[in-house]
Amino acid sequence: MAVLPNQREAFEVPGDVCYLNTAYMAPQLRSVREAGKAAIDWRSRPWEIGAGDFFDNVEAARAGFGDLIGASGDCIALVPAASYGIATAAGTLPLGPGEKILLLEGEYPSNFYSWERLAQERGGALTRVPRPADGDWTQAVLSRLDAQVRIASLPHCYWVDGSCLDLVAIGAACRSVGAALVLDVTQSCGAMPLDIGAVDPDFAVAAGYKWLLCPYGSGFLYVSPRRHEGRPLEESWAGRAGAENFAQLVPYKDDYQPGARRYDVGERSNFTAVAQALAALDQLTAWGVPNIAETLRLVTGEIAGRCSALGLVPPSPSVAAPHIIGFQLPAGAPQDLVARLAADRVHASVRGEWLRLSPHLYVSAGDIDRFADSLAQHLGR
Repeated sequence: MAVLPNQREAFEVPGDVCYLNTAYMAPQLRSVREAGKAAIDWRSRPWEIGAGDFFDNVEAARAGFGDLIGASGDCIALVPAASYGIATAAGTLPLGPGEKILLLEGEYPSNFYSWERLAQERGGALTRVPRPADGDWTQAVLSRLDAQVRIASLPHCYWVDGSCLDLVAIGAACRSVGAALVLDVTQSCGAMPLDIGAVDPDFAVAAGYKWLLCPYGSGFLYVSPRRHEGRPLEESWAGRAGAENFAQLVPYKDDYQPGARRYDVGERSNFTAVAQALAALDQLTAWGVPNIAETLRLVTGEIAGRCSALGLVPPSPSVAAPHIIGFQLPAGAPQDLVARLAADRVHASVRGEWLRLSPHLYVSAGDIDRFADSLAQHLGR
């Protein structure tokens, strides 16, 4: 791992803006913007777009995301949102009456509603792991994995404060009790290394517009080979065998494209979004996700020190993510703290009772000074 130099020039973040809110939405890379402009220009000339263009960049995006997590491109589907990936998993995995689906308490809604419906339709039960006082979600999850759990749907880090889960240990425990493991890695993939082979989930989805630096409405779904024969959410022409031959789309085909391709969203060839996603994946690969994580750990460590000086308690380093850090707000904190910070050109999020800070490689020492001064003022410290 290596610490990367500041990368502000790669992003479109003005010098007077302190943006600590990548977990809300990442700033756009300049290279992603340029790729989008070129793709829009190309789309204006449809006579230049051939049948192969519906497939070539899509396959490159599959392979690029697969490389990021250590998976074959054959195991990657293109999806528009985390909720689409979760719904795909829910429509494929078995659940019987009385069997349990394990979630974290306060999980992000996209990783809740499909499971709630599945439990209602099949007579299953939702089990929510209470938030642990020490932030150790791993032990809290392991203590509730039993023979009645058929599905565990979990993140790599908790979206509110960045506290991490040991997915390798949880994956092994799920296999030992016969539970399927589904991951929503939207708030980690691209900023935390993920070895998909070591974790061995059944499904893992990541929306693209946060740490993957991709356009809004793009995302990726990993599907284990043991789930490649499931039923997709929709029946797209491009998901069927022989779709590359536009002259022979009829007669209709029973067979699907190989691997996870059957799970692709319709119109997955979106020329602008896929071109932008490729540019983002190229940049993440060039930086290296382990290097991004190491660099951001130093930034969140500095933020933790400045917040500690104001009396806020940082999470334990043993469970802290490198890229997201949350602090429980003290009694008396202003209800409009986010708006007050924004007026000072400092951008962060409040989720529940927690101030959530999520920097990226553009954050400078001056940004941290601006943040700490503004926060001190508005907390009266």
